[in-house]
Amino acid sequence: MLLTVSGPAGGGKTTFAEMLADALDYEHVSGGDIFRSLADERGHSLVEFNKLAEEDDQVDRDLDRRIRSIAAERDDIVLEGRLAGWMAGEHADLRFWLDAPLDVRAARIADRENKSVETARAETTERAESEATRYLEYYGIDIEDRSIYDLVLNTARWDPDAELDIALTAIEAYDPSGDEGKAPITGVAYDF
Repeated sequence: MLLTVSGPAGGGKTTFAEMLADALDYEHVSGGDIFRSLADERGHSLVEFNKLAEEDDQVDRDLDRRIRSIAAERDDIVLEGRLAGWMAGEHADLRFWLDAPLDVRAARIADRENKSVETARAETTERAESEATRYLEYYGIDIEDRSIYDLVLNTARWDPDAELDIALTAIEAYDPSGDEGKAPITGVAYDF
């Protein structure tokens, strides 16, 4: 089974994906880790690399190509990333979107990255706007479109253990024969 976990920065994706993979004894593959390694390889901070991605579409295309390749070739994984649900395409069995209000996400990021909440909020907003523009331009993806996701969770309302319980219940109840009527993801141009 291929599960995807998507959502904005600070939404709780990594914690959730790691816990889900551990509970199912699946491999966890993080698009964020891939992006960070690409930034490190090129000697950039995340903010710098995100700005570079605005000017050089190959940054996003390389990342997204890797994610699509993993989704097509492997099973029993939890694939985590902002566009993981979109990039996995028809290979995904269940797609999860995790989110929380901006103030909650900024506080989480500030704590995680040892910076002020104000700085985290400003950087998060700038990054989200940049990514939304690029996703729409490159692939025709409106990141605000939640219609492809099977389960959307506001992580400000539940702790990680409760989120995991909700997801495991959904997975246990999953009926793959119901996918026959599921609309395919359309309108997305994967031009790598």
